[in-house]
Amino acid sequence: MEGRHGVGPWEGAWPDDPRLDPEYLEHGDTRNVVDEYRYWSLDAVVADLDTRRHPFHVAIENFENDMNIGTVVRTANAFLAKEVHIVGRKRWNRRGAMVTDRYQHIRHHESMADLIAWAEDNGLAVVAIDNTPGSVPLETAELPRDCVLLFGQEGPGVTEAAQQAAVMTCSIAQFGSTRSINAGVAAGIAMHAWIRQHADLSQAW
Repeated sequence: MEGRHGVGPWEGAWPDDPRLDPEYLEHGDTRNVVDEYRYWSLDAVVADLDTRRHPFHVAIENFENDMNIGTVVRTANAFLAKEVHIVGRKRWNRRGAMVTDRYQHIRHHESMADLIAWAEDNGLAVVAIDNTPGSVPLETAELPRDCVLLFGQEGPGVTEAAQQAAVMTCSIAQFGSTRSINAGVAAGIAMHAWIRQHADLSQAW
């Protein structure tokens, strides 16, 4: 019986499907995965996701141990980003990712120059997300299909070097008293903007 905590052990003869994990079949599957992936092994889920990933990437600067990276990774998984790129410090707090980092490809870059060079080599436009003078409203911007959505840290935002290397900087419309919004929230808004413009919504769960 399926409930909020997943499914119990498989009842009856086990199905002959190489994607299924014997451990989950025997003991149940309590992971936070969509029903389609119940009882599947981790490798099988990742392999299936790899056939459908969107061509946008997400990058976040991590020069001050940003606590929002886990949220960014979890959201990137939800919107099926190609990869998440962490620029700066390699270590980050995985708690906010809620285990989705196992299903999401993550790449590390020592510096912003490394990320920019990698993006150029792979034909990806870098789009910075920050509320700075001269930025284009995300709500009306036409985002490139093949791109890297780049986010700065809570407070300082995207570094000047990153903005100079980006093809555009997009701002998110705000109406309250604070100057900026949480980096994890901003990432979710920007990723969804890409989804609205480019994704095949018939493929959503």
